[in-house]
Amino acid sequence: MEYPEFFVAFAGDRPWVYTVTGLVLLLVVVWLSNFITKQVLMRGVRRLLAATPWGKDPSLGIDKVIIRLAHIVPALVLSMGIVLIPGLPEAVIAVVRNVASAYIVLTIAMAVGSVLDTCNALYVRRPTAHERPIKGYIQLIKIVIYAVATILIVASLLDRSPVILFSGLGAMAAVLMLVFQDTLLSLVASVQLSSTDMVKVGDWIEMPQLNADGFVIDIALHTVKVQNWDKTITTLPTKSLISESFKNYRGMLEGDGRRIKRAIYLDQNSVHFLSEEEQGQLHRFSLLGDYLEKKADELQEWNEGLLAKNLDPINCRQITNLGTFRAYVDRYLQNHPGINQDMTLMVRQLAPGPQGLPLEIYCFTASTAWVVHEGVQADIFDHLLAILPEFGLRIFQEPGGPDVQLALEHVLGKERIAAESA
Repeated sequence: MEYPEFFVAFAGDRPWVYTVTGLVLLLVVVWLSNFITKQVLMRGVRRLLAATPWGKDPSLGIDKVIIRLAHIVPALVLSMGIVLIPGLPEAVIAVVRNVASAYIVLTIAMAVGSVLDTCNALYVRRPTAHERPIKGYIQLIKIVIYAVATILIVASLLDRSPVILFSGLGAMAAVLMLVFQDTLLSLVASVQLSSTDMVKVGDWIEMPQLNADGFVIDIALHTVKVQNWDKTITTLPTKSLISESFKNYRGMLEGDGRRIKRAIYLDQNSVHFLSEEEQGQLHRFSLLGDYLEKKADELQEWNEGLLAKNLDPINCRQITNLGTFRAYVDRYLQNHPGINQDMTLMVRQLAPGPQGLPLEIYCFTASTAWVVHEGVQADIFDHLLAILPEFGLRIFQEPGGPDVQLALEHVLGKERIAAESA
């Protein structure tokens, strides 16, 4: 490179002037390359991408990829131009080139990571993406990329061949297994969850031991996020879904109905045989007409057989108010528009206990939506609790304040009457 005569006359026997001038010119060229890359090339690339559907969507992160790749150009100019500076020590040149090379490796690794994020963002938009999420695999690939980039950066800074560092990884395998054991376990768990379709984004899962009860909103390599019903978010280790038990409600939500399994507790002292007058009153219920007639014919035939054998009438069968109420509930459910008639439907008695005689309703609503399900369930029990007195039955409940007060008033009333009579 030839310098102007006035510069040669000024520099004379001052070699440091050439060095400083070269450094200044190199910095100017680096700045110009950075300016041209970001202000000219990047604008052109952005305009080209703007013509595509991807370029118009900022959520894909394509702009991050372009910005990070643009940082490579100034680093390349600096790495190639530093050797042209006269008078610089070889050590300084080596350090600058090594640092620039390490920066280029880091920039490329970050750009590749951004490309992977863009691929994941595009994949998530697929209708079936929640069934086979790839976020965990993307994170694993990024870990590998950054690990390799770290080795290359260290090799560049130390000015050593990366092959030497890679060859030393064999001796560090045990240490790496210890350091990345959670990552390896999470990778295995993620593969198992995906291959066996145990859980996917959008599933309602319940895991009481980890305080998780809600919808899965994210499945990553190390963690699974569950949004609970109170809108809090529980973060679960991915491996916990393999090593511990959890309940997935997907089958119920995708099924034809949602179960109702609730009992009414009856006072056993209110159970009795129905008199003819009571049976006549129950004939008013359209749901019980056929049942009462069929039951009456069945019992009459049975009882006539017993009487023909001259057995005591105490052996005769009679209609009970509890059996009639159970038949009414069964027919009421069979005619309820909110109940799925193609699934299990029954009304059964459970073992009596201190809380009374449980009469359990077991059926499925036609809708699996939570609000609709609770509405149908409440409607059914509202009706049954209100109509119980028509059958001569009472609800059992433990005595409360008003019950104790009424009992005391009843006892005191009897004592007062007895005192007045005396």
